[in-house]
Amino acid sequence: MNTPLPEHPEDRELNPAEAYAAFRRRAKEQATALYGFQQLYDFPLDDFQLEACRALEAGEGVLVAAPTGSGKTIVGEFAVHLALQGGRKCFYTTPIKALSNQKYGDLVKRYGAAKVGLLTGDNTVNGDAPVVVMTTEVLRNMLYAGSSTLNGLGYVVMDEVHYLADRFRGAVWEEVIIHLPESVTLVSLSATVSNAEEFGDWLDTVRGGTRVIVSENRPVPLWQHVMAGNRMYDLFANPDRDGRPKDAPRNPAKAVNPELVRLARSELDRNPRDKFGRGRGRSMPNGRPGRVWTPGRVDVIDRLDAEGLLPAITFIFSRAGCEAAVQQCLSSGLRLNKEEDRARVRDIVQERCADIPDEDLHVLGYFEWLDGLERGIAAHHAGMLPRFKEVVEELFVKGLVKAVFATETLALGINMPARSVVMEKLVKWNGEQHADITPGEYTQLTGRAGRRGIDIEGHAVVLWQRGLDPEALAGLAGTRTYPLKSSFRPSYNMAVNLVSQFGRHRSRELLETSFAQFQADRSVVGIARQVQRNEEGLEGYRESMTCHLGDFDEYMNLRRELKDRENELAREGSSQRRAAAVESIEQLKPGDVIHVPTGKFAGLALVLDPGLPPVSRNGRNATRHPDFQDGPRPVVLTAERQVKRLAMIDFPHPVAAIERLRIPKSFNPRSPQSRRDLASALRTKAGHLEPERFRKGRAAAADDPEITRLRATLRQHPCHGCDEREDHARWSERYHRLHRDTEQLERRMRSRTHTIARTFDRVCGLLTDLGYLSGDTVTADGKRLGRLYGELDLLASECIREGVWSGLAAAELAACASALVYEARQSDDAAAPRVPEGAAKEALGKMVRIWGHLDALEEQHRINTAEGVGQREPDLGFAWAAYRWALGHGLDQVLRDADMPAGDFVRWTKQLIDVLGQIQDAAGEDAELRKTARKAVEGLRRGIIAYSSVG
Repeated sequence: MNTPLPEHPEDRELNPAEAYAAFRRRAKEQATALYGFQQLYDFPLDDFQLEACRALEAGEGVLVAAPTGSGKTIVGEFAVHLALQGGRKCFYTTPIKALSNQKYGDLVKRYGAAKVGLLTGDNTVNGDAPVVVMTTEVLRNMLYAGSSTLNGLGYVVMDEVHYLADRFRGAVWEEVIIHLPESVTLVSLSATVSNAEEFGDWLDTVRGGTRVIVSENRPVPLWQHVMAGNRMYDLFANPDRDGRPKDAPRNPAKAVNPELVRLARSELDRNPRDKFGRGRGRSMPNGRPGRVWTPGRVDVIDRLDAEGLLPAITFIFSRAGCEAAVQQCLSSGLRLNKEEDRARVRDIVQERCADIPDEDLHVLGYFEWLDGLERGIAAHHAGMLPRFKEVVEELFVKGLVKAVFATETLALGINMPARSVVMEKLVKWNGEQHADITPGEYTQLTGRAGRRGIDIEGHAVVLWQRGLDPEALAGLAGTRTYPLKSSFRPSYNMAVNLVSQFGRHRSRELLETSFAQFQADRSVVGIARQVQRNEEGLEGYRESMTCHLGDFDEYMNLRRELKDRENELAREGSSQRRAAAVESIEQLKPGDVIHVPTGKFAGLALVLDPGLPPVSRNGRNATRHPDFQDGPRPVVLTAERQVKRLAMIDFPHPVAAIERLRIPKSFNPRSPQSRRDLASALRTKAGHLEPERFRKGRAAAADDPEITRLRATLRQHPCHGCDEREDHARWSERYHRLHRDTEQLERRMRSRTHTIARTFDRVCGLLTDLGYLSGDTVTADGKRLGRLYGELDLLASECIREGVWSGLAAAELAACASALVYEARQSDDAAAPRVPEGAAKEALGKMVRIWGHLDALEEQHRINTAEGVGQREPDLGFAWAAYRWALGHGLDQVLRDADMPAGDFVRWTKQLIDVLGQIQDAAGEDAELRKTARKAVEGLRRGIIAYSSVG
């Protein structure tokens, strides 16, 4: 007797054969791990999530590229599910500790604390668990150390894998991908990048079968707006569900809202000088020339609240700007929370901060911060205490904070989606200059708008600024993706670890498999095609420049010789003037009054420091230091009370002291009062003096015999009298330019082949000179270097080898080690950093001298810090704060002396603890140094450092 098939609603209209086939298909699907995994969610998975999960279950690696908020982390969670079901381990890596902490919390809620661990460098929670969340650097270190924790590893999830483009830390992602055992399945989660297929091809090459899944669809539509004055305009005239132009996908500018275009044109007509500049400041409604202005921060939040568009994140590219925005909202009396919500906020905050002593709460501005939170307003930036940031994130997700003013660091994957995102400006400081944000940055930031399962749509609002170009904004908003470019470079630590495991030849081959080399090799194909086209063009130009009177190529060579000689003489004159200017600045002394000839700070100035390059260990000036590559950089006080470090560009000719002025010993360049008093004395003493006028000498070309000879030879050449001479000359110039371009392309082809391996060879050459490598053998010193990670790995190793830190007290070692991790946010600081006296100061001096020696060696081996390889100069700016904190001084005193926000202090101290742990591990037989490093860690890990989050 046949058993009837279980009836299914979808089978009722099928014939028996079709119903049986459907039953078999469902039975097969229900037997998969994916079926059980889907039951954990109360919403159906999207097609791209299902495709990726099926590929994973079939044993393939996956690269998932999808927009922020689209749910690509579900694929990573399925890898966790597969690992646990199969009795294997899964490592879930993230780029930052905050993300690791958040993911750890999510996985603990699902699988329980016994099955989930956390490793973030300075903290270990259940590190032997089957599922461990960690920063990418921790996994890299495990791979090099051959950690037993890797046993049984089945899956590695690399969240935010597009981080490998980061020029400071990106290489770590490639190291992990290259060195993971072949048995490990890799899950790569990325933002939408335009070259996902290229990245996938590389993953397929180095990891084996990898499925590339790209989704550009946002689960929540995103509408793009511009807020100008008291109106909010749609950016596009006919937008699709993602707020982009529906009928002009290839050229978004064509579909810009015509109202916005008219607004920009009328603004430009009123302010024509803004055409090529970025608007600054704010055009106020009162007394303005037109009816449009940049809305204020309070007005924006009020408007969004009235439109039902809160919660909102406003991105402001400065910490001070975020804090100022909160203060403006508080001063205006803005309240976004009702009384019951205020009480909930108070309870949550008090519970989260219960372990922070009262005296520290006062120092940290706790009560002002709490006032903002109760009103539903907060800042979020790297200068905040980590605990405070975590509380803001928690309250925002719970809907108890409705307006957050944040820097772009919030966009790094942290789960804080909003209904709206506001962009105050489209320009940010990139570490070197103010630059327009990229399409990738715009996509990442605005991608926070629209909460899946909560909002039916998200909103990206750009505030009107003078000079705003709606078509340029449309191009920014209409570009869905951006290219992923490798930042991979070999480091000293990487070199010794690779040679230790594989030998130099095999290490070289491994590095050739990097994504950086993969991209370089692909780019050579296009260059080769261009060279071929250029060579065809050169043949045509050669025919067109033929002259019937003689050899026109020879004639043009004479003209070029003449031009080159004239340029050479001009350069010599310029070089002589520059040398004279350098020499004149080198003669200056503190207290000299000078007149700065040109530049932004032209005028009367008092020399505080001549700004000569520091002397390196071998006695020469360290001119490779980025601050001194162009000569002396004097620090001056201007008559307008500004302390500035000038450059040689400000001195086109020699300068001399026109007066002397005594600088008081009590003068503090950071004190406005000190600057005001000394600038007043400067104006009184020298304000009436006029600088000497610089007189240029006679042009050298007029008396040069070589130029005279070339001009005569040129006039005697038969082609000189040709009627078509200038026509031939134009073709010859085109030929010459194209020939020069072709040679340059050929050089680029040669330079891009084996670039990573060549850099590796240079690094190994330097390490061999220093005794870290001997052929394929890593020496004892090299093994120590292999345990030191960071930008200044080689400097740290040299300091241990030379006993620089021997005999130091714990706090003194903390001060010295801080120079290995700390980097000032603004390097152009006129005031020399304060350092502890005695043994610590002597040791810091030795560290700088060792760095100078390494700097010279790197120059000899053509290792360039600008390319991401080599040792930057140690920064002593955190030494005093680290020393005081390690001695046990109070938070108030340490922060006041350091002139540093609490969040920065915590971050640098935690990095210092991490490097001290490495020093302890690398000290080897030096028991005294190991003990001192351990004591230093104990002295630092207290107060806000001890209670500032699990990661």
